[in-house]
Amino acid sequence: MNSTPSPSDLNQSFAPVHAPTLLDAAFERFAAQAPALPLAVAFSGGADSTALLLACAGRWAGQIEAWHVHHGLQAAADDFERHCGRLCAHLGVPLRVRRVDARHASGESPEDAARRHRYACFDALALESAINTVLIAQHADDQVETVLLALSRGAGLPGLAAMPARWRRGEVDYRRPLLDVPGPAIRAWLRARGQSWVEDPSNASARYTRNRIRSQLLPAVEAVFPQFRTTFARSAAHAAQGQQLLEEVATRDLQSTGQPPCIAALQRLSVARQANALRHWLATVHGQTPSSAQLTELLSQIDACRTRGHRIRLKIGGGWVERQGTVIDWRAVSDRVAAG
Repeated sequence: MNSTPSPSDLNQSFAPVHAPTLLDAAFERFAAQAPALPLAVAFSGGADSTALLLACAGRWAGQIEAWHVHHGLQAAADDFERHCGRLCAHLGVPLRVRRVDARHASGESPEDAARRHRYACFDALALESAINTVLIAQHADDQVETVLLALSRGAGLPGLAAMPARWRRGEVDYRRPLLDVPGPAIRAWLRARGQSWVEDPSNASARYTRNRIRSQLLPAVEAVFPQFRTTFARSAAHAAQGQQLLEEVATRDLQSTGQPPCIAALQRLSVARQANALRHWLATVHGQTPSSAQLTELLSQIDACRTRGHRIRLKIGGGWVERQGTVIDWRAVSDRVAAG
């Protein structure tokens, strides 16, 4: 059947299928890496996280927790939480729930705001529970959507590299075991087991670019390029490798320029290496991402800075890049206000 479940409805039951699937193969590859136990599954109640939770609970009984974030953004959120509670009780998996006000600030993407709140909750739960491995259920279609969003925004290699299969935030190891599995394959895996899930009503809203990509663009891409998930993932992997090389070059260049960077030392680098070093410095030291226009203007100011009296003051992110004698540094707006 092709009916779409609501937050309170179950899918139709299907006869169990025991033949190995793409999801089973991906999960076996992940399990072979011997992830540190115990671990947590970020559990929304949707199809993807439901499949991941079931696979983990079947493999590591008693070593799994489910973490659910109630974003408070829609009426159905209470139904999501109740559904998660019922399934976790059935599986014997402890469920930890955190409620947040994930409304976005003016000028901020609603999706970015929800993501920021969600990962802040996961970081806090990791400290509270002493769990250092958290699994996220994003899959191959999510990866393709991320690449297409990056292309639509004119992103560089960091954006085109899309989502890594593994990364760290502080002391927490985050992993995406299903990143090679198509979304339809995950739902087929659940249907074969008669398992229910919830469907977020916002996933059908054309308000969000990602939803329009999913419903309108991906079917057209698949019709022309049936293997698009594999080829897009390969391009993202190439971009990630290229970005790693750029970061290594930036690290070496910043060792030669010092931190904060010396203006004269920056001027001795090529323009491309200056841009790479400055972008890396702003991101890793100050958590700021300059726009292309801002970075171009900063490079122009550095090139023009040939006299002791030349002044640099350029707004980037939540602060300013300023000349301080022989170096440039970034100061937050709050720091400037405090300094008077």
